[in-house]
Amino acid sequence: MKKLPSQIIEELGLELPPAPKPAGVYKPILIVGKSLYVSGQGPVNLDGSLMLGRVGDDINEDQGKLAAKQVGLTMLSTIQTHYGSLDNIERVVKVLGMVNCSPDFKKHPYVINGFSELMADVFGSDNGIGVRSAVGMMLPGGIPVEIEAMFELK
Repeated sequence: MKKLPSQIIEELGLELPPAPKPAGVYKPILIVGKSLYVSGQGPVNLDGSLMLGRVGDDINEDQGKLAAKQVGLTMLSTIQTHYGSLDNIERVVKVLGMVNCSPDFKKHPYVINGFSELMADVFGSDNGIGVRSAVGMMLPGGIPVEIEAMFELK
């Protein structure tokens, strides 16, 4: 029998940070039909603070990848807080990963793999991987990574 995402999170010993409050005029999540859209999320630490840094300047690509994984944990927390059980998610559909990086940085997909690998672990290699973009840009507050995503509900 296939394990539920909530069971996998517990087995892996993953700790979800507190869901951040909106930093502007938007909804953290929006459900349209069987689609769950999640607004851009940054990497929130367990104490509620944000991870900071610019990939290629203040932090390296591996630290950026860890920040992307932390964004994934933050997003799971946001979904759980504003929607309910993660076990009601069928699959990841679309991911937009944004990396705050130096102009010469070229490994945006590697950094966003931190998020994608976590989703594959939690929802399975088929349902945890959807379509994706990974780009570099300036991000608010000095966070290293911001990710927005769309999920299909059961």
